[in-house]
Amino acid sequence: MRIVGLTGGIASGKSTISNLFKAHGIPVVDADLVARDVLRKGTGGWKRVVAAFGQEILLDNGEVNRAQLGQIVFSDPSKRQLLNRLLAPYISSGIFFEVFKLWIKGCKVIVLDIPLLFEAKLDRWTKPIIVVWVDSETQLQRLVARDGISEEQARNRINAQMELDWKRGKADIVIDNSGTMVDTKEQFEKVLIQVTRPLTWTEFSLSRQGAVSLLVSVIVGVLACRNFYYSDSVR
Repeated sequence: MRIVGLTGGIASGKSTISNLFKAHGIPVVDADLVARDVLRKGTGGWKRVVAAFGQEILLDNGEVNRAQLGQIVFSDPSKRQLLNRLLAPYISSGIFFEVFKLWIKGCKVIVLDIPLLFEAKLDRWTKPIIVVWVDSETQLQRLVARDGISEEQARNRINAQMELDWKRGKADIVIDNSGTMVDTKEQFEKVLIQVTRPLTWTEFSLSRQGAVSLLVSVIVGVLACRNFYYSDSVR
């Protein structure tokens, strides 16, 4: 099994590449979707976040107001770090469990779509690592147009993340998404050939070791989240 790491920066076009993988039948584990699940009303993640940030972040139906929470954490690095610490064990175990299920099904290639791949140190599970890169000005203008926000707000969100150029330096494969969609698709086709080729014996051996480590991580992650949940329940 080959586990491919896919990451980038806000408005870099990572979702475009993720969707291209899906369109070609490659299963994708989306960390953003996992994060949504761990923040659903009543979950352990929801309880910890509400306890830390207060009832003010909730909508009338009790779900987290993600837009409001985003404004809070993007404007305060300490609160952003707090949110990451609170949700990290839930998100990590959720990602590992989704990968494990796909492994059990016999999937040969799995893409992990994770914005914080390096920050969460999940890059150690993935090979190759694909970084979707754009130049800074293109990233800024795309974010402003996509979210309808000011340039100052866009810069704050970009600066809240690890530098995209740094991520590019850590990548095995870089997809430059600064140009046209045609250019991006041409790069993707080459990447698709690379990640779907048969594993070498060395890669096969490493993938088996990784699968065992992955199983252990799933168990540890689930137990960690259970412990968090139980500690929340008795408060």
